[in-house]
Amino acid sequence: MKDLVQLQKMIYPDLLEAMQQRYSILYTTSLFNPIGRRGIVTHTGLPERYVRKEIDFLQQQGLIVTTTKGVEITVDGENIIQELHQFIRELIGLTALERKLEEMMLVDKVIVVAGDSDEDHFVKQELGRATVTYLSEIIKDDVTIAVTGGTTMASVANAMVPFKNRTCLFVPARGGIGEEVDYQANTIAAKMAMAENGDYRLLYVPDPLSEALYQTMIHEESIRETLASIRNAPIIIHGIGEASALAKRRKTSADILAKLQQEEATSEAFGYYFNESGNIVHKLRTIGIQLEDLVSTKSVVTVAGGTSKAKAIASFMKQRKSDVLITDEAAANEIVTRHLI
Repeated sequence: MKDLVQLQKMIYPDLLEAMQQRYSILYTTSLFNPIGRRGIVTHTGLPERYVRKEIDFLQQQGLIVTTTKGVEITVDGENIIQELHQFIRELIGLTALERKLEEMMLVDKVIVVAGDSDEDHFVKQELGRATVTYLSEIIKDDVTIAVTGGTTMASVANAMVPFKNRTCLFVPARGGIGEEVDYQANTIAAKMAMAENGDYRLLYVPDPLSEALYQTMIHEESIRETLASIRNAPIIIHGIGEASALAKRRKTSADILAKLQQEEATSEAFGYYFNESGNIVHKLRTIGIQLEDLVSTKSVVTVAGGTSKAKAIASFMKQRKSDVLITDEAAANEIVTRHLI
């Protein structure tokens, strides 16, 4: 397909551009179904006059319909999206980015979605959809899935759908009392389970903890049972935090903030802070998944995007603890062009 796309770019550049733009309108309509014309203009970046003309054309082809609620995708429109999906990804260079990152990071698989989640919230939604699609492909039996917190993981939860003939157990990868409730691992695990028609376990512990509280809590029977499920989960889905922003959001003490700055902390995952080289510079005392647990996990899926997180993604991926990276075009381009790996 790669060679075919290159030939078509040379012979039919105008045709491919029109195809890509029409696909963008169809895809945006499918995502927000229904959506107003101005919404399509905003999310595609195409001129309003052009969008109006293309909506008329696509409606004549029976791929969309206009209603009082807005523009809606038809069954034929959804089928076109499915048929063109891989071709368009090759056309705009996403598959090439994936192959490059797989080579650089030495991971089993990289999935890149179009756009920049820093600039457009629907790109973060696409990260969620891509993650759920990937999970539906790899899950063959009832399994336990451990998930972390954060806004990106919340997008995965929002995109969750039932897996065919599968019922999964979702568990939080770590505690999180004190964080914004919608983005806590407990909340996200429960939301994923309800959307997937599965089950869930909760871990009601603060994150981080003092040493004394940690020693007390790990001996609680209910916590020990949940912790066993978490550490034995064959699939872990997690996000990556940008170190300084995350530390401030957690209201980290001034002395720790100073340490993170001095040690040039770049990323955070599972309570560990890493520098640009991927070395651990600080660790929070948490109950849940520890870095060493990732070694025996069947599939560690890292989900993060946005230009602002490119350095953080590269920092964590140097740990070689992840099997799959799901990111966006902006972060991928930043990592490749700046040789962050």
